[in-house]
Amino acid sequence: MLIGILQCGHISPELRPHVGGYSEMYQTLLQGHGFEFATWKVCDMEFPNSVDAADAFLVSGSRHGVYEDLPWIEPLERSIQAIYLAPKPLVGICFGHQIIAQALGGRVEPSEKGWGVGRMEYLYGDETVALNAWHRDQVITPPEGAKTVSANRFCDHAALLYGDRAFTVQPHPEFTSAMIQGLINTRGETVPEARLAYAQKMLDAPTDSARIGNDIAEFLKMKRTWQESPA
Repeated sequence: MLIGILQCGHISPELRPHVGGYSEMYQTLLQGHGFEFATWKVCDMEFPNSVDAADAFLVSGSRHGVYEDLPWIEPLERSIQAIYLAPKPLVGICFGHQIIAQALGGRVEPSEKGWGVGRMEYLYGDETVALNAWHRDQVITPPEGAKTVSANRFCDHAALLYGDRAFTVQPHPEFTSAMIQGLINTRGETVPEARLAYAQKMLDAPTDSARIGNDIAEFLKMKRTWQESPA
């Protein structure tokens, strides 16, 4: 199964030697499931030629906001709509979670609650899971038909399920403690000191990244009535 990664940003050069790029992070998160990967740097106006360029798609994180006036935002929304209508399985992480919601009719804004950074706990079904986060923007109003499947007091819509078509997550299951440390060092000036201190304190606490990565993989692989049976 070929997973098309729609890369919406670049990891800063000072962090890349330590954590890799977005594509490498997602491949590590989803390793062990037999996937192959192709990456299109949509933030550089590099898009797949059609929805058939991959069997499923994953929209990455980004330091940008989905509401910014950037030349690649509108074509990315059109691509998301085409993937969703095709349909092809679709996953979004952080910015990807937000841009999929916006492309399908939801509303995304900077949250009045400010920044959420570092390890956070979320209600996920009947369980509590911990994941690393780094965001200020949030899905305020999900699209019609999207079901909220994870939340906490900071984020009302931490994961959305669009039937068997899309699964999106606001926090970053692909972010390791090294990535959070790097963000604290390079982008912490915009985050309140108390929240940075908490993120620093929780760096070595365990997360459920592997669990959520497995759930994403199982979503991508699940059999759907609208997919053709293999010959």
